Amino acid sequence: MDTRQWRDTIAAAQDGDRRALDELVEGWLPLVYNIVGRALNGHADVDDVVQETMLRAVDNLGSLRDPDSFRSWLVAIAMRQIRDRARRRTPAPLDESATGGAADFAELTVLRLQLEGQRREVAEAVRWLDDEDRQLLSLWWLEVAGELTRRELAAAVGISRQHAAVRVQRMKERLETSRGIVRALDGACPDLRELTARWNDRPDSVWRKRLARHIRGCGYCGDTRESVVPPERLLVGIALVPIPVGFTLSLALGGKTAAAATATVASVSWSAKVLSALTQPVVAATAGATIVAGGAYVVTQTPDAPPPRVAVSPTAASTHRPPPVVDTPSVSPSLSPSPSATPTKAVLYGSVVDAVDRAPDPDTPPAALPHRPETGVTSTGGAHAVMNHRGDSVTLAGKGYVLVRWQISPQYRAGGLVMPSWTGLRGELFHVASGGGRRMDDPVSATDSTATGMGNATVGYTVLPAGTQQMWQNEYFYLDGSVTLTVNERGADYGLSVFPSSWDAAEKDITTGPDQGVKRYGLVRDTGKDDTPVPQYVTRSTPADAATVAQESRVSAP
Repeated sequence: MDTRQWRDTIAAAQDGDRRALDELVEGWLPLVYNIVGRALNGHADVDDVVQETMLRAVDNLGSLRDPDSFRSWLVAIAMRQIRDRARRRTPAPLDESATGGAADFAELTVLRLQLEGQRREVAEAVRWLDDEDRQLLSLWWLEVAGELTRRELAAAVGISRQHAAVRVQRMKERLETSRGIVRALDGACPDLRELTARWNDRPDSVWRKRLARHIRGCGYCGDTRESVVPPERLLVGIALVPIPVGFTLSLALGGKTAAAATATVASVSWSAKVLSALTQPVVAATAGATIVAGGAYVVTQTPDAPPPRVAVSPTAASTHRPPPVVDTPSVSPSLSPSPSATPTKAVLYGSVVDAVDRAPDPDTPPAALPHRPETGVTSTGGAHAVMNHRGDSVTLAGKGYVLVRWQISPQYRAGGLVMPSWTGLRGELFHVASGGGRRMDDPVSATDSTATGMGNATVGYTVLPAGTQQMWQNEYFYLDGSVTLTVNERGADYGLSVFPSSWDAAEKDITTGPDQGVKRYGLVRDTGKDDTPVPQYVTRSTPADAATVAQESRVSAP
């Protein structure tokens, strides 16, 4: 829908014309409904989020200076409401009965647009995506359908167009994994039937990982005889899902105006082209259809080498093995909880690696965190990369702080943990602080004395390799250069979230103490000198399998 066609209607609505306002609400309701519906996959909250979005849009319409930016502005409001709803939602097991009969949006897409074949497969794969991916897909789907631009998609997510391209590419990769799951479940693999015997038919991230792992190693499920069409080519020409008959939107706006729309396909003020598409079988896109230059067919490339470094970055501290020394003496207080600091020689970069240490006293505030130079870190995973499968990776580049957050899942699969690794390092990488309010081996239950973040006596425990430092919920690193972090999950189940961060965020995290509701203060490992540990699994090379990086690897100075 072209906003310019609505310029006069928007201007009239801003001037208080109730009819124009009603027309505006009815005309743009389908777009908002599709964004919210796909992002929440038909959850019972869809109606409330749509209503809140339209209410806020109408209430703040007078603040819109450029009518041509109405669509971008409206989409941004919708995304804020979706994220606000996610923040308000209390983390609890999903109760399917709580949906109150709300339609699964994937099912609506298939049935109401009469999708078949691989188009149906794509629509159903959406069920397997995490919330954040579904939010992005709700916008990308409309971009491919010609209802949004890439600039509007990026603005709605709150990132640059370059980061949006990367985020879309990673979402598409997870969508392809989910398509493979849908395809496999439609097949007749006997091993898959045995694996899913205990599955409750509700898609979730745990079963997505299990099924994806099976498909990767199964000759039957992994044998795709039908040519797989890229999703953007399948989505070209797919219209918006029509609003359900009886869907009611009520906006109570006091003395300003009131707009109410009980939507049916016939009553929605939409273009004749789209209205026709809503009632006709979807015409297949031609095999040669592609999207280029600002569309959604994007290739992610590893960032180029960073510019030459001007100065050597200082480093951090915590080791129990004597490092090699150089001629220049210096004093380096240990930040591990040993009782006293001892003078040591300055060490070469890369000679001090993370080592086993014991947890500090919970009520002991951390040492001061040195403030290293930071110009910012870019990430191929965007502002929040979620990595749940073996081989998932993110490449980081720049000068600044990075947060890696651990999610251990022994209840799904306990046992030996294969640590993630840092590969292709250019420049320097230091482990500077640990936070999140707890170490992963801290107790987590008031009723089960055996339970920690690493498991319990009932489900078993996640076990670290010998000599590996226990991770905390949040681990902070300082990067000056570029490096790739890869998940090597093969034994115990775990996931990582990776965020470009800042000194301010790290400082706030580690100085939050037990009196503020956490288990313990954080731990500073950085002395500001060249004696800070580098990550235990790190290399300047790029091995074919990142899991082969030596456990106590050392890297030379750049």
